[in-house]
Amino acid sequence: MAATKTDVGTYKFNHTMFRIKDPKVSLKWYEEVLGFECFHKAGGSDFDNYFLAYANGFGEDAGSSKADKAELFKGREGILELCHNHGTENDPGFKYHSGNDEPARGFGHICISVDDLDAACARFDTLGATFKKRPEEGRMRNIAFLLDPDGYWVEIIAHGKSN
Repeated sequence: MAATKTDVGTYKFNHTMFRIKDPKVSLKWYEEVLGFECFHKAGGSDFDNYFLAYANGFGEDAGSSKADKAELFKGREGILELCHNHGTENDPGFKYHSGNDEPARGFGHICISVDDLDAACARFDTLGATFKKRPEEGRMRNIAFLLDPDGYWVEIIAHGKSN
């Protein structure tokens, strides 16, 4: 293949993917707790991929149909892909490795920035979300960590400058 010219200044970090045990549980959590929109579902014979994002990341296309968003998503940033391998939801002992447990630590977390950290944490409390760390705990103040249904860590920070 002949080399062509490319401009890394146009590259975008499009998405990251988590494997999930049960899409009904995980989709509900990401939509209701974090406010994501599931805008596209694609699958194969033994898996389904769900693509979630905040509508505001679609800019002027935020009000577009899910079908249109499925076409637009390759050009935007900040997408979370949830991959469900069929059958895992029926295995009570099945669990994915979050990347944060010994002895094989690796992947750490994703991060969501919010308008008001205290208000967001109060909202998470009312929704029954599980905290790994609250803002007032530990050495790192002004951040929180939630655990999603599969044990993945979601860091929560406030928009704007750090204190």
